[in-house]
Amino acid sequence: MAARSADETLLARALVETPPSDALNEQILDAAREQFVTFGLRRSTVDDVAKRAKVSRVTVYRRIGNKDSLVSACLLREYRRFVADVDEAVASLPTVEDRLVAGFTAVLKHIREHPLVGGLLRLEPETLLPFLTLESGPAFLAMREYLADRLRHAQRAEGRPDTDPTPVAELMVRITVSFLLNPVSCFELDDDAQVGAFARRYLVPLLSAR
Repeated sequence: MAARSADETLLARALVETPPSDALNEQILDAAREQFVTFGLRRSTVDDVAKRAKVSRVTVYRRIGNKDSLVSACLLREYRRFVADVDEAVASLPTVEDRLVAGFTAVLKHIREHPLVGGLLRLEPETLLPFLTLESGPAFLAMREYLADRLRHAQRAEGRPDTDPTPVAELMVRITVSFLLNPVSCFELDDDAQVGAFARRYLVPLLSAR
């Protein structure tokens, strides 16, 4: 099985492990989330976030970083929250195929309906794109490694060969991002039943293609 890089392992951990609570950081990220949801990314600045958080601009830079760092930190926090929801949705399902279908359905629905991520995808897809693609790294790799870890645990629990699920995980993340960025498609994915049927027909076979 191909070894994962140290950076990818850290990203996977960052996605699912809640960092130590820091009231000031949370205050800044709460303000950033509210600012981005209300005005979008293009019209928001570090100064706007600092004013909402009732802290100085210097404090935002020292605690979180520049605007790109604020966006990444907000997205990572939201990812942690919906990862917990997805894990709960698939926990009781008996097979890796069932978990894949339910997980894909839950992720697509959650992101579409999310006030920050879904809202930005509808209003400013070109602005959010760098935070979701491989070229920028963190969000894409974190989601890929999260999914690869879940597939790896499922295949071990079922006594399946211990093959590397990373290629399958990457394809699934790329497909998900593609549908989110450009929902125009010949596939009908308007409700959970349609999304689940799509996942079972087109994504489940990827598990045996490794």
